[in-house]
Amino acid sequence: MSGRATDVDEWMAHPNQEGLGETGSPDGTWATMMCRVAKFHAKHDFAHPDNNGHDMGYRLALMIEELGELSAAITKRKPAEEAAEELADVFILTLGNALAMEVDLETVFHQKMDRIMQRKARRGNLGIRVTEYTNDE
Repeated sequence: MSGRATDVDEWMAHPNQEGLGETGSPDGTWATMMCRVAKFHAKHDFAHPDNNGHDMGYRLALMIEELGELSAAITKRKPAEEAAEELADVFILTLGNALAMEVDLETVFHQKMDRIMQRKARRGNLGIRVTEYTNDE
């Protein structure tokens, strides 16, 4: 594997796959999280054209569904554990999206954080917002 892993096959060949059983061995590293999501993708062969698992339109629909479940858990005041599980679903799908798109999400995350840390916040009608504003906004 050259450079950083981005797709399922590269993550399946990653050294952190060693010793990961079905339930994995959480150690708090980005690499282990990506290896576990890659193992899930490989297990169900999401990349196979018949499965649509790497079709981004389908994946975005799944993401919207999971965001709705997270929203419902929060707005309906369900137990915090239920909201946390829905948040985990959104995160797992996000990591899977990175695999499907072959994006080095960790690198892009840090690049984006470096940029947004330079932005100023503005208060809108609903709260603080940090975004790139033009002079007329």
